[in-house]
Amino acid sequence: MTSPRGRTLAGALCAALLAVAGCGIPENTEVQVDGSGPAVEAGASSFRRSEPPARAAAGTDRETFVRNFLSAAAGEPDRAYAKVKQFIAPENKSRLQDKQGSEVAVNVVRLTEDPVITENANGLFSVLLRVQQIGVLRSNGVLAPPVATEREYRFTLRGAVSPGQQGTEEAGLFVTDPPNVLLLSERALREYYQTRPVYFWNSDQTRLVADQRYLPLAVPDERRVSEVVKWLLAGPSEWLRPAARPLPDRTALINNAIETDGRWEVTLELPGDDNRKLGRIGIQLAWSLPELDGQLQLTTRNQSRVAIADLEQHRLAHPLYPVDHTPQRFTVYDGAVHALSFPGEASGVVPLVPADNRNVVSAGLSRVEDRIFAALVVGAPGGRQRLAVGSGTGTVGVHKGTQTFGAIGRPVWLRSLDPGQPYGLMVADGQLYRFDDRARTVPVPLTAPGRVTAVAGSLDGHRLALVIGGKLHLAAVNLAGGLVSVGPARAVATSLRDLSAVDWAAENTLVVAGTADRSAVYYVSTDGALETTLVADVGARVTHLAAYPTNPVVPLPSALIMYEANGVAYRYPSPDTIRRDQVLEVTPPPAGVRPGSPTAPFFLY
Repeated sequence: MTSPRGRTLAGALCAALLAVAGCGIPENTEVQVDGSGPAVEAGASSFRRSEPPARAAAGTDRETFVRNFLSAAAGEPDRAYAKVKQFIAPENKSRLQDKQGSEVAVNVVRLTEDPVITENANGLFSVLLRVQQIGVLRSNGVLAPPVATEREYRFTLRGAVSPGQQGTEEAGLFVTDPPNVLLLSERALREYYQTRPVYFWNSDQTRLVADQRYLPLAVPDERRVSEVVKWLLAGPSEWLRPAARPLPDRTALINNAIETDGRWEVTLELPGDDNRKLGRIGIQLAWSLPELDGQLQLTTRNQSRVAIADLEQHRLAHPLYPVDHTPQRFTVYDGAVHALSFPGEASGVVPLVPADNRNVVSAGLSRVEDRIFAALVVGAPGGRQRLAVGSGTGTVGVHKGTQTFGAIGRPVWLRSLDPGQPYGLMVADGQLYRFDDRARTVPVPLTAPGRVTAVAGSLDGHRLALVIGGKLHLAAVNLAGGLVSVGPARAVATSLRDLSAVDWAAENTLVVAGTADRSAVYYVSTDGALETTLVADVGARVTHLAAYPTNPVVPLPSALIMYEANGVAYRYPSPDTIRRDQVLEVTPPPAGVRPGSPTAPFFLY
C-alpha cells in the first residue's frame, strides 16, 4: 500500500540515477553524447520480477547462449549454482563445486569486447571472453572488491550428443569445460537486480551513511522487508566499516517480517531491550525501505516495542541530510568568485568580504545551518598557491594559510553536523591534506600508493571519492572526537583510464572524468559495476568537475553538473559554454579587449 507521496519519495531516490541527453562542448570540437534515460540503476523501480532465460531459450544461437550463460547466476543466491549447472554438459557439471549460504560468490565482470566464438574441426565451438573484473557479489547483496585477476575466460560449446534430440531437454547447446567460478556480466546485473541503499549510523549515531546493495528482482514482494533487515544485521560493507557502525551485537531477526492490513511487523532479538536502540533501527528501516509508507512495528522477544504510525512522515521527521535549500551556482571570473545566473534557477550572493575575493584560482563553499564555510585557493608569490579559509554568517572573511604549494585542487568541506568543528580536504602537489577553518593543513595518509589528483566528499560526510594514480578509489571517513581519520582506500574498476576529476552525483553514484579513447565524462556507481556515458567526447581533458548530488531531501530530476576543460566552463546538459553574460556583477571589458572565460564552477549548498 503506497500513497502518491510515498511513490514520490521513492522516485526521488531513483531520480538520482537519471541522466538527460546533452553536454557542454569545448569550442571548435565535435562532442558525442550518450546518456539519455536511466544512468546507473540496476533493475526497475516498479519491482517487476525477472528471472534470466533458461538454457534452452537460446536454441542453437551461440551468441545468445553465451549471453544467457553470463546471466544464469542472477537471482536468489541459494539457486545460483543449480541454475548455472543447467548450462553445463552433464559429464562436466562436477567441475563447478557448489557453495552454500554466505559462501556463495558471483564474479561480476565487464566484457571489454564481444565474445569470440570459433568453430573447431571436431564440430565444437571455442569461446573466448575478455573481461574486466568488477567485483564479487555476495549473498548479502554487497558487491565486494574482485578476488579473481583473470582477464579472459575460455570454454567450449557443444550441441546435442546425437541426432533426434531436438525438442527434448537434451537439445540445444551446452558448456563442456566451464570456468570453475560463477560469472555474471555487468549487463545481467543491470537487468536482474535492483540497486538498494541501506543505511547505517555513523560512529556517534548522529548521521545515516548509505551502503549500496543489490536485490534480485526475483525476490517476492513479501520478503523484501526481511531481506533488508538481514542486510542490516550483516553490517556495513568492509570498506565502509571505519565510518559506519553495525547493529548491536547479538541482534537477530526472529522469523520473517510479516504484513497485516498494510502494517509491517518485525520481531528482533535485541540485547538490552532498549527502546532507543529500536527507535534508531526504525529510522534505518524507514530510509532503507523508501517505497513503503503506512505502519511499521518493531518488537523484541521480550515485548519492547516501537510503533511507527506513518513511514513517510517518519522519514520527513528524520531527514538524511542537513540540506534544506536548492543549490546555488558560482564560478571564478577574473580572479574572483561570482554567482551564476540561469533561467529557472535562483541565483546566490557571493558570501565573501570583497577585499578577500581576489586572486582566486578555485573555491569551495559549504552551508551548515546559518553559517557559511569558505575555502579559496589563491595565488602566492613565485607562481605558487596557498589556501585561504574562513567561516561566519553573512559575509565571510578568510585567513590565508602560511604554507604554499605548486598546485592545489578544488577544496571540499566535509559535511559535519557540528559547525564548531569544520574540516575540509584538498589535494596539493599529489598529496591529500586536511584543513580547518584557520587554514591549517595536515597531510592525510592513504593506504593506496600513487599520486592523489582529486577528492570529493559525499553528502553524509563519511565517504570520499579519490583519484589516486589515475584510478578511482573510495574511502570511509570517521570524524569521531573532532579528528579526521580516513580508512583503507578501495579501488573501483571503471572503463575510464587516466582519471582527472570526480564528484558525487547521488548517494551511490559518482560523476567521473577520464579517458575512453577520448576524454569523456561518465556516471559510475560507487562499486564500479554500473556505468553510463554522459559526454562521450569532451574534446579536451577535464580539469575541474563539480556536481550537486541528487538526494531524497531536496529532490531534483537529475544531478546538476558543471565542469571545465581547456580553460572553459560548461553546464551539463546544456550544449553551450558558461558565458560571461551569465556571470553576475562583472564589469564589461574595454572596447577591443576580449572578455575572460568563467572557470572552476562549483555549487553552494
